[in-house]
Amino acid sequence: MKKILIVAIIPLLFACSAKDADKELSKEDQLKKYKSEFATLKKKISALEKEIRSESNTDEAISVAVTEITNSKFEHFIQVTGNVEADKNITITPEANGNIISINVVEGQKVRKGDVIGKLNTAQIQRSIDEVKTNLELSNILFERQQRLWNQKIGSEVEYLQAKANKEALESKLEALVAQKDMAIITAPFNGIIDEIHQKKGELAGPSIPFAQLVNIDQVYVEADIAETYLNYIKAGEKAELEFPAIDFRTSASIYRTSNIIDPGNRSFKVRVNLNNPGHKIKPNLISVLKIKDYEIDNAIVVPSIIVKKDFEGSYLYVAKKEGKKLVANKTYIKISKTYNNLSLIESGVQLGDKIITEGYSQVVNGTLISTK
Repeated sequence: MKKILIVAIIPLLFACSAKDADKELSKEDQLKKYKSEFATLKKKISALEKEIRSESNTDEAISVAVTEITNSKFEHFIQVTGNVEADKNITITPEANGNIISINVVEGQKVRKGDVIGKLNTAQIQRSIDEVKTNLELSNILFERQQRLWNQKIGSEVEYLQAKANKEALESKLEALVAQKDMAIITAPFNGIIDEIHQKKGELAGPSIPFAQLVNIDQVYVEADIAETYLNYIKAGEKAELEFPAIDFRTSASIYRTSNIIDPGNRSFKVRVNLNNPGHKIKPNLISVLKIKDYEIDNAIVVPSIIVKKDFEGSYLYVAKKEGKKLVANKTYIKISKTYNNLSLIESGVQLGDKIITEGYSQVVNGTLISTK
């Protein structure tokens, strides 16, 4: 009955202490008033706990389960969301302007570097090439004749140099036209798969118009933003666990690199994890969850987070202690350093060998008589 009473009284005491302070009081006076109310509240709770403890000495002991604290390994991970990217995922555009006269591939087709995937109309360029070739033939004949005369010391040097210049100019022009014609042939810059064709035969193509999408996802990478507070804990070469929820796939890999720049917008830095993707299961733009270890200690005091409670003084748990021949629950305040995966790393408050209550802790208060299962 007293346990029910304390549960009912504590909220009432808090409610009483939480009434609005007199607006005429200064901040210093209000602080003194709150401190006085807090001290009174602690005394009343302590008195109730003592009363319950004295009664529990005559009651039947509460059965609980205890666990002795031993050295444990504690690991802390951070989890961030990343995005899959591929270095070889490009939009192909022609280097020249012209109508598309042929598309030599279909969507989903594998191509190798240098394979022709499309051609543009080069009729006008070909006519220019034919014209330059004709002029170049005549220029070569004139130059050869002029050269023979010059070797025989016949004719002027100016005529010889003019013939040579005309021949070389036409040769350069022919090279430029051939290169321009080659630019009208669209080729694959690397091995990959034609993922999408954006244009159709007969349409006008040009350097600013996407022609096709070429991808190679044999290797992909995951990139994620991590808060700058972890800058000293995450380095290149460390292991990262990756999960892809959409395809129910998990793997692990080393961090390839961390960026050297902090994003001023969200105060984060980028990490990149390279992945081999032989089965092409991982697709670009897929969402990934990265789990990266930022803290590890081999010999630590670790307890289940569920048994840790809190009140106005801090975090606490119950330790089974001997009082004479009796075993009682002792409310022990602790300092928690880190929490992860329902485990809490305790920095101080308990020590190795202490027996903590892991079952039945919600049925006891400080000083409750207990028995172990």
